[in-house]
Parts: sequence; C-alpha cells; structure tokens
Amino acid sequence: MATAVRYRFVIEGDLSERAQAAFPELSRSDHSTPGTTTLFGTVPDSTALRGVLARIDTLGLTLLEMSRLPD
Repeated sequence: MATAVRYRFVIEGDLSERAQAAFPELSRSDHSTPGTTTLFGTVPDSTALRGVLARIDTLGLTLLEMSRLPD
C-alpha cells in the first residue's frame, strides 16, 4: 500500500506564477537560495512523484535537488 511522502524540489531560476501553477499540489518556500525556487509538499504515491518530475521536464526546468522530508 502506498503512503504519502513529503518532498522538496529545488529548481533552477525564479519560477513565474504561470510555471508554478503547473504544480498545484506543491507550495513555494520563502527560504529559497537566490536564483532558485524551492517547492515542497506531500506527494501521495510514486505515480504522482513521476508526474511532478515529468512536469518539471516538460516545462524545460532544471531540477537541482530533490529530497524526501521527514514525516
């Protein structure tokens, strides 16, 4: 049985509101390093995680870091 997991995604550049809208399940962190955007949130299962990664790729974004957050 799949369990939801919290993740953090660090993306190169400052995402526009339009690009950020492609990730409604994720929130934007106010504590990003300059020149990056940090998104975080709960991802329900591995299929949803692959969906987030596919959207990052489709939008031509560069994923700098992805990490699982503690529960």
